[in-house]
Amino acid sequence: MKEARTGRSGLILLAAALMLLNSQPLLSAENQESVNQPQAAVIGSNDLPGKLGAVLAKTPIGTDKGQINPQAEKGFAGIPGAPKINYAVAFLWAVWVGWIFATVGAFGGIMAGVGHMTLFALGAYAAGFKTTNPELNKLLTDTIRASNQYLVGLAALISTWNFYKMKRMVVPLGAALGFGSLFGGMLITYLTADKLKFDQYQGWFGILILVIGALMLASTTEKSRAKKKAADETGKKLQQLMKEKGEAEGVKLLSAGIGKVSFSFYGAEFSFNPLLAAVGGLIIAAISAFLGVGGGFLYVPFLTDIIGLPMYIVAGTSALAVLLSMISSLFTHVVIKGTFISWGLVGIEMTGVFVGAMIGPYTQKYIPEKWLKRLFIFLAVYVGIAYFSKGFFGHSWLPMG
Repeated sequence: MKEARTGRSGLILLAAALMLLNSQPLLSAENQESVNQPQAAVIGSNDLPGKLGAVLAKTPIGTDKGQINPQAEKGFAGIPGAPKINYAVAFLWAVWVGWIFATVGAFGGIMAGVGHMTLFALGAYAAGFKTTNPELNKLLTDTIRASNQYLVGLAALISTWNFYKMKRMVVPLGAALGFGSLFGGMLITYLTADKLKFDQYQGWFGILILVIGALMLASTTEKSRAKKKAADETGKKLQQLMKEKGEAEGVKLLSAGIGKVSFSFYGAEFSFNPLLAAVGGLIIAAISAFLGVGGGFLYVPFLTDIIGLPMYIVAGTSALAVLLSMISSLFTHVVIKGTFISWGLVGIEMTGVFVGAMIGPYTQKYIPEKWLKRLFIFLAVYVGIAYFSKGFFGHSWLPMG
């Protein structure tokens, strides 16, 4: 019996030893996998800065779509295999964007987004990580949104300074709008950063473009043209007064209270409710920050149709509100949420925007306004449909997107 027990014990020990030997390849495979994972971390956290490196480290290594190939040539943000951006093209595109800001206004932010998403192919690249690394998909989407806002913010800064020097800015109204804009831009950015997938962003961006196109088309109606003609007549009278009285007259504050602020502009008196202005600024800034655009297409009708101001002093006031909105949104993106910004690309683009904004006023008079509107209405319809269909239905109905 003792020998039998000893034999059984030996068999048990032998079986246990065989199990351990058989499990060794599994342990090795697991160890090999754990070795491969840090390999991705080396690509990300050691080679790339901040949040981008940490997020990139979670991407599978490989050569398929949505994977990172460490041997691939480095492109945008130093990521292997990412689209390579020609900085000369980026500069020229930014000049075009700056020119639009100075001549058309509302469409500049849209063109900035089109450049980042389509021309530089960052949209398709971000969309490729939808299933393999959703976190990277969302981070690159935030990068596109914030990069747009840097260009919009610079254009708003230039406009704000120019209109302030010309005394065509209602600072109290701009401050009231800006107060709401600060909260709206910061709140919506905080709530949506790290959460918005690229296809969602692209779809909503397409809807925005279509809305702007509809507004521009509405501006070509008889009623709108008659209203613009009246505004132009008012503008001519104000210009005549400016010549007679000099720029010192400008906007003058008459009274200020919680429910009403009154001011004069070359003898004409106006008033507004600062609480209404703040609420309007909050809502408009929330919409524009969500999409990474300026919001001028909403500020202008809000100030003319709801607040009741003449167009001659609306542009400068809305520029101040846009500037404050961009500052709050970008602060939330970059400082609080750690959104990655390619400073080399953004720096080149901001230089181009500055050049375009400077030459815009000198060249605008050589291009008929009606042809400009027709061009941008066509672009709005085409790009809007392409982005809307690509974002919400997975494929573009037009050759783009």
